[in-house]
Amino acid sequence: MNRKPKSQILAAPVATPAEAVHYFTAKASFETDVADVAFDLREGISGFKLIDVRDTRSYEEAHLPGALSWPSGKDPAVSSGEVLVLYCWGPACNGASKAAARLAAQGYQVKEMLGGIEYWRKEGGPLEGTLREEAPLYWTMPPM
Repeated sequence: MNRKPKSQILAAPVATPAEAVHYFTAKASFETDVADVAFDLREGISGFKLIDVRDTRSYEEAHLPGALSWPSGKDPAVSSGEVLVLYCWGPACNGASKAAARLAAQGYQVKEMLGGIEYWRKEGGPLEGTLREEAPLYWTMPPM
């Protein structure tokens, strides 16, 4: 007996358009992406500060233009009115998410930049730092 497989897409009920508007609007209030950041930097738009949450060495080697270094546990030197846009290595790194939660708990307005520096570099974004494009694309775990 040949049974047609059931849809994986439609296995869960589809949201109503009103529910989708609410969900995606809320989602956009928590995150931004590489293209949005590149646009704002290129156009000279202010009101946000880029925060690199990777380790100090990685930041010194390569970071987004104008980004501040905020390795775990340090407070960024920013005014309370600026939106902080946090980034880490890439999609497999949750450092920006953790930092955003800590900073939001302190009263800062935060967004996470999806894709991190990995996708910034893949999309050809400019870099500052001692190595810039020659910097490693990932963090190297110390031996155990």
